[in-house]
Amino acid sequence: MSASAGTGVFVLSWMSIPICCLFNSLIANSAQAFIFAGCSTVIILAISRVMFKNKAPADPLFYVYAVYAFFSVVNLIIGLEQDNIIDGFVTFYLRQADPHINTSHGHMISYWDGCVHYLMYLLMIAAITWGDSYRAIGLYWVGSFLMRAIVYILGNTVVSVWACFRIFSQPSTQEVKLTEAEGKSLLHRPLDLLFIIYLIPAFAFCVFRGLVVLDCSSKWCQEYTQQYEPYLKDPSAYPKAQMLVGMLYSGPYYIITLYGLIVPGCEWMPDLTLVHSGALAQAQFTHIGASLHTRTPFSYRVPAGGQPVFLLVNILYALMPQALCYRCRTRPSFFLRPTADKKNK
Repeated sequence: MSASAGTGVFVLSWMSIPICCLFNSLIANSAQAFIFAGCSTVIILAISRVMFKNKAPADPLFYVYAVYAFFSVVNLIIGLEQDNIIDGFVTFYLRQADPHINTSHGHMISYWDGCVHYLMYLLMIAAITWGDSYRAIGLYWVGSFLMRAIVYILGNTVVSVWACFRIFSQPSTQEVKLTEAEGKSLLHRPLDLLFIIYLIPAFAFCVFRGLVVLDCSSKWCQEYTQQYEPYLKDPSAYPKAQMLVGMLYSGPYYIITLYGLIVPGCEWMPDLTLVHSGALAQAQFTHIGASLHTRTPFSYRVPAGGQPVFLLVNILYALMPQALCYRCRTRPSFFLRPTADKKNK
């Protein structure tokens, strides 16, 4: 397939910039805005028709990601205008939008979608265009999207869940060579032992923060909230939802992963770590940014004295799943059953 289809998506996504600017300037006149919206739609469809005329991609997710890429750039514009870096692109929308878009949580979501998700969409579109597998990056996106959707409750959940199942149904294309070292005990796998040691405090940490947002009366919970993460008590309720989802989603994951690192033959481990690492990356980026952002009321921001500990703990909590995912994806032979076992089953 020609690379023109992927290039076309990239060009169309950046057309959102002049479209937002013009639409914002015309929105005061509803008739002009309606005409402009209609003309913009016709122009975009015409350009798309020309670009995809010869070899239109057969994978339906190509068109889903193309639409998402367009709106990712819109979300980036929203984040930049909220920080007063640019002006006059989505001013009317920010005044009329749902209140959550103007919270610190929604603000960080805009940046995440406009940067990280946008890059994922371009990579998956490029893979579809070149006929390559995009299952790995797709599963990472699935984790990120599910964490965002559960907490953020977006209106386009149905289409995205369908995209998630499409990615899960794709076969893995990884080639694996079994080695003798992969079958050894934990004492002969020091890296896996390190991850197991990490998973225990990580489980305790996600449960602890879940108890904090549930108004646990423990002295430890109260002191932690006051000194390190007062944002957990933010009245917007997004941090509370984030921590509860983390406790119910990450908590069981850590227990399952402990089992997968100890018992060989857990073939679901590479995919599961991909989904979870994507979810934690999105969640921690949003949480860290919102905890420090000026849109958060001062009384709920991280105190200056607690920032080093806050950043150290939360950055490690975000990076360790990425390292575990990298280990499982680059050396997955421990998690695969021998061919003979599969045939017997």
